[in-house]
Amino acid sequence: MKSKNGTVRHHRPPYDCIALLLQGGGALGAYQPGVYQALAEQGIELDWVAGISIGAINAALIAGNAPAVRIERLKEFWEAVTMPVPWQWADYLTPAMIRGDVARDFVNRVNAFDAMTSGVPAFYSPRIPPAWLQPAGTIEATSYYDTRDLRATLERLVDFERLNSGAMRFSVGAVNVASGNFVYFDNRTQRIGPEHILASCALPPGFPAVEIDGQYYWDGGLVSNTPLQWVLQHGPRQDTLAFQVDLWSARGEFPPSLANVATRQKEIMFSSRTRENVDQFVETQQLRHAVSKLLTKLPPELRNDEEAHFLKKFGDDKVYRIVHLICRAKRYEGESKDYEFSRLSMQEHWQAGYNDAIRTLRTQGALDRPTNIEGVATFDIGNS
Repeated sequence: MKSKNGTVRHHRPPYDCIALLLQGGGALGAYQPGVYQALAEQGIELDWVAGISIGAINAALIAGNAPAVRIERLKEFWEAVTMPVPWQWADYLTPAMIRGDVARDFVNRVNAFDAMTSGVPAFYSPRIPPAWLQPAGTIEATSYYDTRDLRATLERLVDFERLNSGAMRFSVGAVNVASGNFVYFDNRTQRIGPEHILASCALPPGFPAVEIDGQYYWDGGLVSNTPLQWVLQHGPRQDTLAFQVDLWSARGEFPPSLANVATRQKEIMFSSRTRENVDQFVETQQLRHAVSKLLTKLPPELRNDEEAHFLKKFGDDKVYRIVHLICRAKRYEGESKDYEFSRLSMQEHWQAGYNDAIRTLRTQGALDRPTNIEGVATFDIGNS
């Protein structure tokens, strides 16, 4: 059956679990709802959604709403946190005037400066009085911005009863400030509230740590900016199709200027070595498959040995398909692209995510079960 855009709608792919994994990246996060919209239109139903930072917000908006209203809620959020045009030029600028790369780069920097100095509606606002005038030892003394607006936005747009119902597995990553340990809040093991989403978004020193059960937490991106490892290595072993949506590209060119150095630095820091994690998982999975096959070849008198029983927990024959969708930066996007919350950039990122996902779903074999010896296969439309 075909959808309204002519793409063939998919029957459920042959996997036990279909997961959507959402990386952190601030304003670049508008790319992720575009991906989700494409998946939803093509009938790809999710079993698990996991996120870090802005990915945690998008994940909550998906898991915390009924399928019929998820796109609407995502649009409500992204329209609430973006501005239609640069603040003081509303009566003068037209889209045609900012078509060139140089002009667009300048306008984007103005928008980013506005977000840095004035905050972002429905998201965060400058702390008044500023942190250095707050009493030492208070949470207010540890961040430049106040995120109470984001809590109110989450409470308005996310149905936490639905999120905690178990209809879809939901996980968000954060870092324990005291121990430095990476932790995941998961609706399979605890009740999720707005505070867990806020904790995953609490990137210091911009945003304050969030207290949960007497412990303080910061943004999970400080340790790893992608939930890929959590789903592949800490979830139940099951045939899995994972859509890994990255907002930062690990691959890039050598920066030609100091401004480009800052951009490339962020890309390397926050891409979280997705491909390296995948390569390590491939090796682990190859070992599991080898153990599983070896055990079937043991003579009956050895299969009940203590050593054989020990090895059984390491072996399996599950398969994993990892589909990469990567938000690739435009030439005019610089080091401030993750806090440039203009409506125009948001719409461009959303459309890019949608287009990349549609192209992926149109590609023959993109979602096929792996048939190689390790049982793991990846697909990236950018490399096809």
